[in-house]
Amino acid sequence: MSASFASALDAAREAAAAQHYPQGALYVVATPIGNLADITLRALHVLQMADTVACEDTRHTQALLRAYGIDKGSAQCLAVHQHNEAEAAQNVVLRLQQGQRVAYVSDAGTPGVSDPGARLVAAVQAAGLRAVPLPGASSVTTALSVAGAVAHGSEHGGFVFAGFLPTKNAERATAIAQQLAPEPRCVVLLEAPHRIGELAQALAVLGERPVTLARELTKQFEEVTTQPAHALQAWLEGSPQRSRGEFVVLLHPVAVTTDDGESLRVLRLLVQELPLKTAVRLAADITGAPRNQLYNTALAWKREDGAGDEPGDSDA
Repeated sequence: MSASFASALDAAREAAAAQHYPQGALYVVATPIGNLADITLRALHVLQMADTVACEDTRHTQALLRAYGIDKGSAQCLAVHQHNEAEAAQNVVLRLQQGQRVAYVSDAGTPGVSDPGARLVAAVQAAGLRAVPLPGASSVTTALSVAGAVAHGSEHGGFVFAGFLPTKNAERATAIAQQLAPEPRCVVLLEAPHRIGELAQALAVLGERPVTLARELTKQFEEVTTQPAHALQAWLEGSPQRSRGEFVVLLHPVAVTTDDGESLRVLRLLVQELPLKTAVRLAADITGAPRNQLYNTALAWKREDGAGDEPGDSDA
């Protein structure tokens, strides 16, 4: 154990021990996403108290617990990950029915968001048992807090969590064109370092739309930058370090035109007669309105009308 956490364990017992922690309950515990100090006192107390710690990776979690001075034997750690979650959930349910307190942690952050845990919680609730949340670190909310990308006080406020996009190029391009481009709200994506270059290249079709890349959050080499979508690949290639670490990618809200101006009138007429890509290009040339803004507006119209995107529309 790091000596710096000895007082934290004492503080956790003093601050959290007086609360009620029912037996036969699953405690869903958020853990740090990089910086070990980002652990809550209540999380430390529950991890000490738990009869079983269910976790995405037992070796990773045992190392984390040892860093805090919490000793759990191999029999007290149970692997629950994406490949065995349904089967392992029944093991957890059995332990809960025996009156155990089970804490569940993913490798980092809040379980059940982009990490395993949702099926486990669903199985526990289906068995009539209780799941208790212990909030804490999350890469999603951490990145959102410093990106300035969530619009408030408008019809397009809030954000959409999309997680990981498909890994195949064609499927990823389709998701961007049909789901992300017309979405006016902030969109949150996650990406691994070995695929961030491919994602940046695919997002270039969004043109000037601001995109925030947040890498190595809470760690020593944390970096957060906001670039136009078309410039992401060049920024990544500016330094070998920039493609390392896990990424949170935030597409900023789209400025959707809602007035009855000349650009919308022209666009509406052209869209009725021409393919979307051609209509957008001509409307931008005629009126001087931003092409990306017109493109996203036209896509929104098509979605409202129940029509799908046309082949090649993502090239606008």
